[in-house]
Amino acid sequence: MLISTKGRYALRVMIDLAEHQSDGFIPLKVIAERQEISEKYLESIIKLLVKAKLLNGVRGKGGGYKLTRAPEQYTVGSILRLTEDSMAPVSCLEAGTDACPRAAECRTLSLWQGLDKVINDYLDNITVADLMRSDADGYDYVI
Repeated sequence: MLISTKGRYALRVMIDLAEHQSDGFIPLKVIAERQEISEKYLESIIKLLVKAKLLNGVRGKGGGYKLTRAPEQYTVGSILRLTEDSMAPVSCLEAGTDACPRAAECRTLSLWQGLDKVINDYLDNITVADLMRSDADGYDYVI
């Protein structure tokens, strides 16, 4: 699994908007400048986030984008699943894939299923609010 630029930028946009919630609707141009992302590329990411109802958008003067919920209600996992084609560590676990004919005797299937669970559990337990904190330089994962 490799997180794309689209996924990383979507997280940056969500954090940016969360940090500037009190400013009302933030124009695309302002977000693009602050995050040093091309407006054109950012437009495609914002479109996904609006379609999924993670953001509200208003056109015209005074328009822009803002979060639809509190930062604590957005998980990293939900944002990345929206932007990434797949979060599966191996192709046989991707959604919509036909069952592998070797699954019954596969010695590594449980390994990949476990890794998939750890990844999703980890990403689903980090919120945009967590990423806003200045002490969020690392998460200690204890087993």
